[in-house]
Amino acid sequence: MKLIHLSDLHLGKNVNGYSMLEDQKYILIKILAVIDEEQPDGVILAGDIYDKPVPPAEAVEMFDDLLVKLAQRHLPVFVISGNHDSPERIAFGSRLMDVTGIHLSPVYDGTVTPFTLRDEYGEVKIYSLPFIKPAHVRRFYPEEEISSYTDAVRTAISHMDIDESVRNVLITHQFVTGASRSDSEEISVGGSDNVDASVFEVFDYTALGHIHGPQDIIPNKIRYCGTPLKYSFSEAGHTKSVTVVELKEKGSVSVRTVPLIPLHGMAEIRGTYAEVTAKPFYEGTSLRDDYTHITLTDEEDIPEAVSKLKVIYRNLMKMDYDNRRTRSLSQDTDAADIERKSPLELFEDLYEMQNGAPMNEEQSAYLTALIEATWEEQK
Repeated sequence: MKLIHLSDLHLGKNVNGYSMLEDQKYILIKILAVIDEEQPDGVILAGDIYDKPVPPAEAVEMFDDLLVKLAQRHLPVFVISGNHDSPERIAFGSRLMDVTGIHLSPVYDGTVTPFTLRDEYGEVKIYSLPFIKPAHVRRFYPEEEISSYTDAVRTAISHMDIDESVRNVLITHQFVTGASRSDSEEISVGGSDNVDASVFEVFDYTALGHIHGPQDIIPNKIRYCGTPLKYSFSEAGHTKSVTVVELKEKGSVSVRTVPLIPLHGMAEIRGTYAEVTAKPFYEGTSLRDDYTHITLTDEEDIPEAVSKLKVIYRNLMKMDYDNRRTRSLSQDTDAADIERKSPLELFEDLYEMQNGAPMNEEQSAYLTALIEATWEEQK
């Protein structure tokens, strides 16, 4: 059984003011070419199909076109909603589309009904669990003790009635403890959205979405395939790819990747203005067409630097300086560091600064629960 594992298309996304629609159309064509080459038995889309709960019309049209092309290939396709998606919009028309082989996860209602695929080794059960929060699961299982995301996912899985004698695949969209995050992901408060990998033990393979960097949590068992495109400069060093999963007899799973070459690369450039504008620096490279972040190290600001640099670097997204002046300004307050911290971490810093000692475990746990409850109410 060969499955293509994809996630986090984020159709309709803008990056630093640039629409990614053209890049997304291009990469979807590349993905379809990989599918045609690999001839899989099914395709997985593990959430964050869109970048916003109410996506732009162009993004909806793009996803519609993708589903039509996959249906024309007579492939079963399994789609779940992620934290960026509206589960109701993703689920729309799901019962009608089931007969075409396009299986859209319904809004979570306390049950998950698997689809069954078959090959020479027997059955493969595909379970589609959309992005869930503790509040979503408590609604259907009020008698259960559900105080964390791990509790929520464990409870949802425990009610799936899984036959462990056959091969089982879970598609879900959560942050599994230990995964390496990128700047373009939505961070929850205090790391409270962590899910322990042990809850997925019953599955032969867990196809994860949510984290943008491709990575294994447990090799050949639990994996993030990552985004097909780079959506922040923290991902500039990533190699984006399509994940190919092959399941043979029970207990035999192998994973490999097929690289994806984007329409535009993403690069971070550093040096003086004279250095980065010298022809030998960029000639013979893709830098002129790449999405670029340029850090100038000149001690004096260059007049109209952005407009001058755009003559060479057509897709300049971001420009800043790193010199004595900017470093001295950052000594008092590191704005970038503050942006990376969660509300819990910021409050812990404030508490320690005012009290001369860190919060204890009980205080931290209380504050985490309070922040999470407030977060739930605002969603």
